[in-house]
Amino acid sequence: MLELTFSGEVVHWRGPAPFHFVVVPPDETDEIHAVAGAVTYGWGMIPATVTVGGTSMTTAIFPRDGGYMVPLKVALRRAEEVELGDVVTVTVEIAVP
Repeated sequence: MLELTFSGEVVHWRGPAPFHFVVVPPDETDEIHAVAGAVTYGWGMIPATVTVGGTSMTTAIFPRDGGYMVPLKVALRRAEEVELGDVVTVTVEIAVP
């Protein structure tokens, strides 16, 4: 299991559908790159469990410009009262075979 904890600002990216994300910092991106080949599926997506505060969700980390973005689903944002521009601490768990 690869477990990463970092803080970042909640940003909006229009992409194919509007989403709220936290950008993975460079050091953590390097750690994800190291296991990506073993865990990625289609388009570089990486399945993960994401925790903010006391709320966890399963999702997939999105590749973007050589890094990754962690999506924050509506249910998590509502439960933790997270808004655009907030700085949140995120824990990402990636199951590594």
